[in-house]
Parts: sequence; C-alpha cells; structure tokens
Amino acid sequence: MQSSTDLTGVERTFLPNEIIVTKTDLKGKMTYVNKSFLKLAGYTEAECLGQQHNLIRHPHMPRAVFKLLWDTLRSEQEIFAYVNNRSKNGDFYWVFAHVTPSRDASGSIVGYHSSRRVPNKQVIKEHIAPLYQQLFEIEKSSGSTAEGLNKSFQTVVDLLEDSKMTFNQFMFSMGV
Repeated sequence: MQSSTDLTGVERTFLPNEIIVTKTDLKGKMTYVNKSFLKLAGYTEAECLGQQHNLIRHPHMPRAVFKLLWDTLRSEQEIFAYVNNRSKNGDFYWVFAHVTPSRDASGSIVGYHSSRRVPNKQVIKEHIAPLYQQLFEIEKSSGSTAEGLNKSFQTVVDLLEDSKMTFNQFMFSMGV
C-alpha cells in the first residue's frame, strides 16, 4: 500500500448518474468491480479482484468509521457512510456509500455489496471533513494504534448517543 506521502491532493469526481459498485467476499476481498470503480480508483480489474477492498483506503480516513462499518455488517445490517478513497496514483475521491450483506438462496451471508454515489460536497465540507479530521487526529495522537481506534470509536458512539441517532440516521440527517 502507498504511504501518505504519495498523496497528490487532486480530487477526482464522477457524474451524479454514475454508481460505483464493488462486491467482496466475507473477508473483504474484491470479487466484482464495475467500470466506474476502475475509472476512479485507477486500477485494472486484474489488480483489484482478489485484493482487499482497503486497497483504496485513504490514509487520512479514520479507522473508527471502518470499525463501525464492519461491526454493522457483522450484525447483518446495512450501513450508509461518507468515505474518502484514494486512487492508485494518490488522487482522492469522496463517495456516499451504501454497504449491505449479500446473501445466497438459503439466506446465508456470502459477502458484501457496496454501491457508491456522488456525495453532497456541502455536507462533506461543513460536517464530514471536520468530524473525520477530529477522529483521525484522535487516532494519530494516541499512544498506540489500538488506543487511538478505541478513543476515536468512543467519540463516534458519544456523538450518536448525544444526538439520539443511529449512524445511518446521523448520515442522512445532514442531507445526502
């Protein structure tokens, strides 16, 4: 994986009618990627299939958001979240993601499906970027990776308790 020094600071965008789609197995390895994903991420299909989805994780994206995502998916629920991703060349792109478990004919979870749409830039600027920066700083300034994740995650839990909302409700309360 690239280091944060590989970041270009250039934002990639996509059209409002485009939907980025990926599917993963239960461990987060990509099993399907669509053309919109490949275009934004800057990878080929061969470079993606079988690789962990965190291949596109932006290094400044707070780990607490991904913990919440995985905890939600493991409880067999869907989640909506703003996510900042990194392209292969170091560019970045924001998405509004909907991630849900995929089930087989018997109802067993066999993987995960993610659809991402163009995010609301005003919501990112006014709410998401400041919140994610706060969470990232908590993670970065803690004594250990585990301590940072726990403190950052607790900040999210406290925020949701104070607002009396679930994470999904909180995401939609700001506008999509």
